[in-house]
Amino acid sequence: MEQNKDLNQIDIPLAKRIYINNSNSILFKKLLIFSPFLLLLFSYAALQLIKNIEQIPFINLNFQAEKNQDNRILGHLPYAEIPKEKLVLIEPNIEVHIDMRDSLLNMRKEARKDGIYLVFLSGYRSINLQKEIFYSLKSFRNQEAAERARVSAPPGYSEHSTGFAIDIGDATKRETDFETEFQNTDAFKWLIKNAAKFHFKLSFTKDSEYIDYEPWHWRYEGSIEALKVFESSNRKS
Repeated sequence: MEQNKDLNQIDIPLAKRIYINNSNSILFKKLLIFSPFLLLLFSYAALQLIKNIEQIPFINLNFQAEKNQDNRILGHLPYAEIPKEKLVLIEPNIEVHIDMRDSLLNMRKEARKDGIYLVFLSGYRSINLQKEIFYSLKSFRNQEAAERARVSAPPGYSEHSTGFAIDIGDATKRETDFETEFQNTDAFKWLIKNAAKFHFKLSFTKDSEYIDYEPWHWRYEGSIEALKVFESSNRKS
């Protein structure tokens, strides 16, 4: 009994349970569970970012392609040279497309009735002649191509090569030939008011972005062939 008593009196320490903080372990387990989804999400975001970066130059190229799809050079549209058999002489050294001859001569005739004397300065010009004008004057005047193109089309890009363009002056104000001051003449004022009746249109207006204003330069749009030639220009204007 003594022994039992002694045993009962002995203070036996109880085993203490130590609870480990499992919050980190649970978080780790959750990360393991959701890691495939997170990896998929990050991968998708990365692919989208790469795709957007790659598309930036592609979009720019598409924009440039759309902008240049009409094959302009320095603001000028390309024009094929008219076949020689479609040209007619209306004055010494001035040829035009046969389709516009009657309208052009009738316009001058009607202008005279109103006391206006139109003079024809330049009609058809071959691509070779345009080449000489563009490059020779560019060199002579020490001009860059873009600067020269503001006042003269590169060869193969001139409306004059079609035979449908005509430069017009005022016979009483010859000092205004090929000058913007032509806009102040009675001839120009008459053309603005009446040229459309004869199917003529001013080609290079004051709002042209790349080409200087040319009040003397008119083109004919009174036939199907002429409309086809200038369809791109009219679509863009």
